[in-house]
Amino acid sequence: MADTHFPTEKFSHPDITAKGEARASVAWTGLKTLWFNTGTLCNIECRNCYILSSPKNDRLVYLSLADVMPYLDEIERLSANEVEIGITGGEPFMCPDILPIMEAILFRGHSLLLLTNAMRPMMRPRLQEGLLRLRRNGLAEKLTLRVSLDSHDQALHDAERGEGAFEEACKGLRWLAEEGFPVALAGRQSLHEDEAAARAAYGALARSLGLMLDPADPKQLVLFPEMIAQDDPPEITTECWGILNKSPESIMCSDQRMVIRRKGAARASVTACTLLVDDPAFELGHTLKQATAEPVKLNHPWCASFCVLGGGSCSA
Repeated sequence: MADTHFPTEKFSHPDITAKGEARASVAWTGLKTLWFNTGTLCNIECRNCYILSSPKNDRLVYLSLADVMPYLDEIERLSANEVEIGITGGEPFMCPDILPIMEAILFRGHSLLLLTNAMRPMMRPRLQEGLLRLRRNGLAEKLTLRVSLDSHDQALHDAERGEGAFEEACKGLRWLAEEGFPVALAGRQSLHEDEAAARAAYGALARSLGLMLDPADPKQLVLFPEMIAQDDPPEITTECWGILNKSPESIMCSDQRMVIRRKGAARASVTACTLLVDDPAFELGHTLKQATAEPVKLNHPWCASFCVLGGGSCSA
């Protein structure tokens, strides 16, 4: 992902495309999902990780409970509706404050979607006991653990994540199933694979691990579109909504934001979505109020390939 190259004239002006057409933008419609990125450190280094997480990449540092609490307070002031909270990384279970962060979110009654690879960080005794304690205390009813897999095929998965990664993830999934935690899967659909075939294969894997999920349900099995290195997607113009029969309200940045903290930054900040953490044009302020004041201009290749054309969204 990091070596993606595009002609310099495309995606270079916030309002006008390279063809001189009006660039599409997405207005804020109200908060559906607030994401917290707990940092880019991860126990593995996936070959196609869009955010380049690894055991050494700490350009986004761990969030602390103190970073998270002001945003939970702001949600209560700004939104009268139920809000989904998402936690992503990196690998969230490496974050030192992950258990108190989860507890604070669930204690306030929010639904919580936590993205994990279900590998060694989650399987440490302290983390396992912490998850079980949340359940014993009645705080896990609105918790879903979404486990990412690069493929339902062991060889393809390990080619992305390293030898043994598939079996280690399966071990974590079996534990979650045995303990009765709600689990969803997030997989990649190969460019050469039919969606129905992919869902059937992931469903067979889930059943073999004891997971109770419906692979036909896009919330229980999320299949993300591939974002191809050196792809050259078209720029999205205001005319594209009608041509594609899509609405700006269906795009992730209409109702989602993500909280990050950069290495060396004095405080956390808010980005337009979960994908674009390295482009300063998509870092929108330090508060939700600041970060939702103006429409988001779709001035990045992934706005086209993942969201508008790919139909991707990270929330449940």
